[in-house]
Parts: sequence; C-alpha cells; structure tokens
Amino acid sequence: MPLSIGGHLVARALAKAGVKCVFTLCGGHIAPIYDGCLREGIDIVDTRHEQAAAHAADAWARLSRGPGVAIVTAGPGVTDAVTGVANAMLAQSPLVVLGGAAELRLTGRGALQEMEQLPLFRTIPKWSATVTDPRRLPEMVATAIRHANSGVRGPVFLELPFDILTAQVDDASLGPVAPFVPTGASPADPALVDQAGRLIAASEKPVLFVGSQVWWDDASEVLRELVNRVGIPVVMNGMGRGSLPASNPHALNLARKKAFRETDCIIVVGTPLDFRVGFGAGINAPAKVIQIDRDPTQLGRNRAVDVGLVGDARAILAQLEGAALKHGALPHRFAGWCASLLTAEEKARAELQQYERADSRPINHYRLARGIADAIDEDTIVIGDGGDCVAMAARVLAPERPGHWLDPGPLGCLGVGAPFALAAKKMYPDKKVLVLSGDGSFGLNGFDFETCIRFKLPVTCVVANDAAWGQIRGPQVMIFGAERAPATKLAPTRYDKVVEAFGGRGWHVEDPTALTATIKEALASGETSCVNVPLDPDFVSRIGASKLSV
Repeated sequence: MPLSIGGHLVARALAKAGVKCVFTLCGGHIAPIYDGCLREGIDIVDTRHEQAAAHAADAWARLSRGPGVAIVTAGPGVTDAVTGVANAMLAQSPLVVLGGAAELRLTGRGALQEMEQLPLFRTIPKWSATVTDPRRLPEMVATAIRHANSGVRGPVFLELPFDILTAQVDDASLGPVAPFVPTGASPADPALVDQAGRLIAASEKPVLFVGSQVWWDDASEVLRELVNRVGIPVVMNGMGRGSLPASNPHALNLARKKAFRETDCIIVVGTPLDFRVGFGAGINAPAKVIQIDRDPTQLGRNRAVDVGLVGDARAILAQLEGAALKHGALPHRFAGWCASLLTAEEKARAELQQYERADSRPINHYRLARGIADAIDEDTIVIGDGGDCVAMAARVLAPERPGHWLDPGPLGCLGVGAPFALAAKKMYPDKKVLVLSGDGSFGLNGFDFETCIRFKLPVTCVVANDAAWGQIRGPQVMIFGAERAPATKLAPTRYDKVVEAFGGRGWHVEDPTALTATIKEALASGETSCVNVPLDPDFVSRIGASKLSV
C-alpha cells in the first residue's frame, strides 16, 4: 500500500482545496510540508519575517476571496505571525496559519522552540486546534479552511507537531474528506426587507454606507444597479472602496460628513460603526438606520437600528432594490439631495486643489497624493500603509474598480505594504502595484521588497518621508510641546537607497513638478522600485485636523 508522510498529506489537502500559493519563512519544524508542496505544484514564497508571511497570505485571501495560507515554524515563528492573525481577524479575512510545533512525544521536556502555542490563539482567530493523529491531517486542514471561509470570514490557526508531519501513514487508512463547499447567497427575511424598502421610500435624504462585505460577497454590480435605479448616494470604506466607480455622480468621498450629518435614512452595508465613523455618533440622531451584515452581533452595535438584515450583501441589496422601487423610491425623489451633496463634494475638491497643485517645497501630503493619482491608471492596485499620508491620500485617490485599494483594516496595523504588494503582484502579475508607505511603516516589513525582487515581482513603493511617526508626533507636539514628544522622530533616511541595495531601483524627489513623471517611470521600469519623497513635517498640524477627515 502507498505510504505518505504527514507533511505530504497537508500539502495534498491544500491542493485539493484549490490553494495555489503559500507564504512562509523556513523552519525545520515545517520542512515536510514544503516537500509536499513541491510534489503538489503549490508555489512557495518565502518572506523575511513571519509577520510578513501572515500579511501576504491575508492579502491573497482578500484578493481571491478564498483562503490565504501562511506556514510558519514553531515558537518564534508562530509568535511572529500573531499580529498578522489579529489584523486579519478585524478585517474578516480568511487567513489560514499552519504553525509548526515541537514533537508531541517530547512535550514538557524542553524541546527546541517548545512552548504553549494554542493559548495564544484562543482569543484572536475564529478557530484553532492541534493535530494529534497524522491520519487526521487531511480532515483537520479541510476543517481549518471551512472555518476560515464560512459565515463571517476570519483567520484560523492549526498547530502541526513535527512528529505528526514526519509520521508515515498508510493511504488506505485515510477516510474520505469532503471538500469545502461555499454556501449560496443568504437573503434576508422578506418582511424585514419590505419594511426597509418602506423606510427608504419615505425618506428624503437616504445614504448608503458600504464596507468590506460588499467586496467579500461580490456585490459591486448589484450595488451599482441599486444606486443607478434608485438614486441613493454612496459612501465607501475599507475594501468597499471602488465598489461604485469614483466617477459615478452618486459616489461620495469628500462630502461624507455632510451626508451623515443630514441624512434621514442610512443603509449600513457590511461595515462596523467603529472608530472610523465616530462609533455612529456622526450620523444624524433622528435618522432611520437599516443595517445589513453577515454577523448578527454587529446589528445595533454603537447605534440602534430600525431594521436589521442578516445575510449576504449581494442577495440583500438585490432584495432591497426591489422593495425600494416597489414603494416608490425613484431617482427624481432624491435628485435635490444628491445635487446638494455633489455641490459639497465639488467645493471640498476645490479647497483641496490649492494643496494638490502647490509647487512649494518641501512637498505636502496632498501634493504627493495628486502626483500618485496622476501617475496611475484605474487598473493599478494601490496599497495604503501609513498614518497621515494614507488618510490624506484617501481623499485624493478614489478607485474606479473594486479590489484595487488595500489597507490594513480596522486594526490599523502598520507594515502591510510590502507583504500586501508581494501577494497582489503574485496573483496579478500583469497589473501595476503601488504602495504608499509612511517612512515609519517602511521600517516594519520593508525588507520584503527584497522578496519582491527575489521572486521577480516588480512593485513600486512611494515613501512619504517626514522623518517622523507623523500621525503620533503631531498630537504629542500640540499637547505637550516639541521638547516633550519623545520617540516620535526618525532620521531622514534615503529609502530609495535601501531598495537599490536590495537590487531594485530608486528615485529621490524633492521637486513637486517631477512627482508624476518619476512615479510613472518607476511603475513602467519593470523592476521593484522606491520613490523617496521628503514631506513637509509641519503640514498636517498647520492645516488642521479637519483636513484629515475621509
């Protein structure tokens, strides 16, 4: 009878689930899985830090809407990945982390990198477990993938002791393992949908607030149809950005505050009312609230709802369109409201343009964002990895397509730039990939631009370099004074030279009129590249925090 070792069974189970690529950092405890991946034709991309491996797998999951797999070794390999797991959990990303572990037979004897790993994951991911029988490896890998992808998506952790991965198993002793089968789109209760339709039709100033679940549920086309047929303005955040093209007159970016402050009916679709929207406090108090979410525990969190709809965003938005039209919600009803928001949007855009087109030195944050916006096309994947520079760029960079804007998500985890870019370019080799990175963020996982070079995955990083942890330094200086703002300054490092040292190309730009041409050249170079841009360190505090609202 054919025999297999445990590591081969893991790889076979991954291949059966459709996994084409895994992200890792090598370690002896997980070597048997590598041999299995080579046998199964699964690409192995090795990063420079396990946190980066987890972030890259997270990005793969987000872009594929399927499992992203990180394989990390025991002990410090597992602990290094914890931050990536936490970031994926808040972003509802189906990250699967396979962690090596010391041999079961040596438990408690002080084996290399032996530690209690499972308790680390009891409060963070959706599910975690240890495999104690090599014959159960295919079943447990399939179970991990099922947990990650079912219901509200999220990360999982499966611990794989070394003696389980090296054990020989008679293939005839393996039972059948059912593959993960995605469930169909879950519609909401028709009576509640009808109630929501009545509220929309009775309103005068409705607004849709859509988030990442619109992306996860592939609901962009249904959203566009609803918006165009009913005429409701839309605010987008997270991976919901681009669900409605920025060029659509119903798409709001700069008039969000006005829309929330004046609305009398808000439809919240697949996004939490968390710190990014003042926990719902910025929404007009008398407004009716309709909330759509896969997770019923989100309904009414931070703000009472009038109608709560649980299920798949694509199915429910289609239901909602029918209900709203049935009760008389037509574009002409909301034309005045949309016109007032469009006027506010255009006014805010005109105010921003004084900064976007300024040719003063040092370059300001909005001028940098404009340089990027004019250099990219609608098919460029943009990754935001920073504080002020990303918050301000989000007001200028408005994606035309879904899945073309990536940021950390609600955890606000810095350091995703290079790993996210690595995964994006690996998945979409024909697309341009650009990272907008703060100089602080670059220092966390910037070594993985070397990984991009090693795997011939050319990406471009634009470093917004204010020689500080700008988003933290600004408030500290305002509250305590410049002399009492320790731990917030950085050296004016030439990050372009860092990428050149890896084998890539670098540019240093101080002239704002050269920004767009230089970024275009970097994107067209076919090499991993870095455009280092010194920024005005006082710009944010000078213009005031109100200019940062997105």
